[in-house]
Amino acid sequence: MKKVNWGVLSTAKIGREKVIPAMQKGRWSHIAAIASRSLASAQTVATEIGIATAYGSYEELLADPEIEAIYNPLPNDQHVAWTLAAARAGKHVLCEKPFSMNAHEAEQLREVVCKVHIMEAFMVRFHPQWLRARELVRSGALGDLRTVQVFFSYFNRQSDNIRNRPEVGGGALYDIGCYAIVAGRFLFESEPLRVMALFDRDPEFKTDRTVTAVADFGEGRRLDFTVSTQSTPYQRVQAVGTKQRLELVIPFNAPLGGTTDLLLDDGSLPGATAAVRETLPACDMYTLQGDAFSQAVRDEIALPYGLDDALRNMRIIDAMFRSGQSSQWEPVV
Repeated sequence: MKKVNWGVLSTAKIGREKVIPAMQKGRWSHIAAIASRSLASAQTVATEIGIATAYGSYEELLADPEIEAIYNPLPNDQHVAWTLAAARAGKHVLCEKPFSMNAHEAEQLREVVCKVHIMEAFMVRFHPQWLRARELVRSGALGDLRTVQVFFSYFNRQSDNIRNRPEVGGGALYDIGCYAIVAGRFLFESEPLRVMALFDRDPEFKTDRTVTAVADFGEGRRLDFTVSTQSTPYQRVQAVGTKQRLELVIPFNAPLGGTTDLLLDDGSLPGATAAVRETLPACDMYTLQGDAFSQAVRDEIALPYGLDDALRNMRIIDAMFRSGQSSQWEPVV
């Protein structure tokens, strides 16, 4: 089967360092072109990482008839506009998270979703660690899943970093809180009914630097998480059931090309000393994500996640921002 020809919008760091090199290893994906607003920048990156064609504008890339799919890692406030432009040009789009600035903005893509594939790029959902975790939940190994707990943090006070610029979609909830939300949705395999969130904002940047939130999934099930852009780097996901506790070690930045671990603990000994470790095979989740999307383009598989999934995630984020303003539970609508 012929590989899907991909074009990349911008020379963003995540593309250069993680996504493009991984997709270049894929069985189904071929990175054929990259575009920047600066031709020199596009040419430099293309030479460095082995991409045949460089364009000095995004419009030129979208006009290339050989390009079938677009990877969009632009700043958050540009996701919808350029995803829409690419889709109108007949290109399938894998768009970085968060999908948009709010659900209302993302609704614009209803216009094109019946013509092309559009997916939000949560690469973790393709990782064997996450798939095995969900398999264990489904099997009943944990008993009834009651709580998903997430902590995800890093420290960044660089004034010129887009994560510290609210006007382009910076802040902890957009950048890493979205992963916590996906973790709850992925493991519960349902949607929250209401949420409550507390925000601590940086006095200089005005971004949310720490967010703590609870999402009520009904029937006693909850997701609770804390995410921070100004705390010691750390990450964990724990799924606690009536029989056992499951812990995902390095769940979000799993070593690319390396193995990962799950811990399953029945609580029979203090200090988690009864935990059993399961090691998952080495992989690169960005390769798996790119190949899955390419297979969907080739109609080899159904699109794993589409616009409706991205909209559900954005509605939860919207509700959390509302809760931060109201200091109350907010429904997810």
